[in-house]
Amino acid sequence: MPNFYNDNKALKLHLQHPLMKKIVSLKERDFADADKYDYAPVDFADAMDNYERVLEIVGDLCANIIADNAEGVDHDGPSLANGRVTYAEGTQRNLDACRKAGLMGMSMPRRFGGLNFPITPYIMAADIVSRADTGFENLWGLQDCAETLYEFGTEDQRERFIPRVCQGETMSMDLTEPDAGSDLQSVMLKATEQPDGTWVLNGVKRFITNGDSDIHLVLARSEDGTKDGRGLSMFIYDKRQGGVNVRRIENKMGIKGSPTCELVYKNAKAELCGSRRLGLIKYVMALMNGARLGIAAQSVGVSELAYREADAYAHDRKQFGKAIVEFPAVREILSNMKAKLDASRCLLYETSRYVDMYKAYEDIARDRSLTPDERKEMKLYNKYADACTPLAKGLSSEYCNQNAYDCIQIHGGSGFMKDYACERIYRDARITSIYEGTTQLQVVAAIRHVMTGTYLELIENYRKEEIAAELRPQKALLEEMTAKYAEAVAKVKEINEPEYTDFMARHLVEMAGDCVMGWLMITDASRSLAAEDADVAAAAAELARSAKVYVNLGMANVARNAAFVAGVAPAELAAYKA
Repeated sequence: MPNFYNDNKALKLHLQHPLMKKIVSLKERDFADADKYDYAPVDFADAMDNYERVLEIVGDLCANIIADNAEGVDHDGPSLANGRVTYAEGTQRNLDACRKAGLMGMSMPRRFGGLNFPITPYIMAADIVSRADTGFENLWGLQDCAETLYEFGTEDQRERFIPRVCQGETMSMDLTEPDAGSDLQSVMLKATEQPDGTWVLNGVKRFITNGDSDIHLVLARSEDGTKDGRGLSMFIYDKRQGGVNVRRIENKMGIKGSPTCELVYKNAKAELCGSRRLGLIKYVMALMNGARLGIAAQSVGVSELAYREADAYAHDRKQFGKAIVEFPAVREILSNMKAKLDASRCLLYETSRYVDMYKAYEDIARDRSLTPDERKEMKLYNKYADACTPLAKGLSSEYCNQNAYDCIQIHGGSGFMKDYACERIYRDARITSIYEGTTQLQVVAAIRHVMTGTYLELIENYRKEEIAAELRPQKALLEEMTAKYAEAVAKVKEINEPEYTDFMARHLVEMAGDCVMGWLMITDASRSLAAEDADVAAAAAELARSAKVYVNLGMANVARNAAFVAGVAPAELAAYKA
């Protein structure tokens, strides 16, 4: 039987990264749960074996249930009656299978019914699920909202809500409104405190993924007379309480199995999550960072599917007496698709490991004071995660869209027909560079780390790694790319005009991404080329081939962006104004 984990050796390569040993030790608190739960690991090897076994279950369900249902779900979609959503039959089967397999609440502590997984293997599961059905990952992946409940809710709220998520209830984050899309400071859904200290919510939310979920995290205006983010708080709404109806399900281009809803709140009972006034500036920012990492994983999963569909078709389709994969033009497209996929995956799991590190320390800090060294390390990894998250979300989603485009191109006219999966892949991919913050908003988040030198700091870390002899020519090219990037950053910093910096931001961020991903590819491949595990060694050899292709692409992209930065002076910006 097919298995979407076992047939993708790259996942095991990234799971066996050296930093995982520390991540597991911190997450497991030196394996203190082993005496309390019979399924808790007793040491590092046992933990890694647990992750692999669960990922094999995810791979089996995805290959043999979720992927098989994807076409039918895309055709049928959810339905709406009397203010309630009914999932497509295939979606319901998918959810039932995931619940029975215990794949809900994967990263939650065992005391709440979770598996206590680090973020990295959880994100691998999201990568696999996205390959099977992009829209279903939105429903399954929203279990990540439980992280926000765990981080900012009271212990009573954790005990009441998180076990329900681990048992299979669904979640949503109700943020956007008809007049507040990316500008969440403009949210006007009204939260009114009652004499007994409870709250009620009134207003409308729009574009809410899985909007008829069991448990909602809601951004609402709690402070009278305010109009900015300082008047917003986070609330928990339990569907069992009533008061929220679905007005409509959006008729979307893609991810049709995932109901995107317009919600009407009428005196809906809710409870405050965390402190008043911190809803946007603290809680939603944390929530969105987790969601953006999830979309990066979704993008990688779609890229994987697009590449596999294109590669299979190119080997099968014959023209002029031979398979089209034998034509250089087709081989180049496929090689570029694979390189972008592998580059995205390297950045995705580097980011997830950084998130794991700082979140593990944050969790420990709830129980005891961190040592000065631990606090320093937590801050460092928090900075790296903050820098890499918008880079991963922004660039992986753009590559996802490019790979979906090229998948259709490889199929030619057949790709435009619904007879092939690539037509659905193309529609599903398009949203990844839009929701949870457009690519342009990711650039806004990333440019700070360009200007403060975080990406150059990361590159300096990668430079210290031992590089395999066969990849040293790529290392030399990456040195050239990095120098061009540093020179472009220095020029923009010297001019020091906010409008000019904003205008050049996309070019600088793309250069940073090309450099960081190129360095990651050669370091990840070099580390594992001689691995004892044959699957990991094979994955490293494949990654090395992709690195050679990607660095060539990156060199051209960096040269183009560097030329643009060098060639456009502040006085010339007037030509770009509407």
